[in-house]
Amino acid sequence: MDKATHDLHDSYQQMVKVATPKPNYVKNIALAFLAGGGICVIGQLVYNLVDPVEPTSAETAAITLATMIALGALATGLGVYDWLAERVGMGAAVPITGFSNTVTAAAMEFKREGYLLGMGAKMFVIAGPVLVYGILSGFAITLLRAVFTGMLF
Repeated sequence: MDKATHDLHDSYQQMVKVATPKPNYVKNIALAFLAGGGICVIGQLVYNLVDPVEPTSAETAAITLATMIALGALATGLGVYDWLAERVGMGAAVPITGFSNTVTAAAMEFKREGYLLGMGAKMFVIAGPVLVYGILSGFAITLLRAVFTGMLF
């Protein structure tokens, strides 16, 4: 790169740095915390409603997770979840409803390509790597624990 090109590049980078808006970190963190906490409060309310009916805490947790996934999918279908996520960022992405949003949004996007090759094949395009990483890391940690605690066989 010659000197003129280098100077032009540096000048452009300086202009970009000046023009790029600075994020309000405190506001973003507060919104993410409140949104994620709000979603968790809804989950706790569901858990508290289901708990007296179910015989074990594992069944209560399973129904709570299924309900939160369904609520996330419904909110995505109605356009509410995307609206929320644009405003609160990771506060909406981290809970299980964020996973539901990812899968549902991909399914909705590829619906026009058909149910099998569109929705069925592509709804895990974004969420698939998360599942693979989660399963593999869980397996690896369990294997390491078994090796280090002597519970392998």
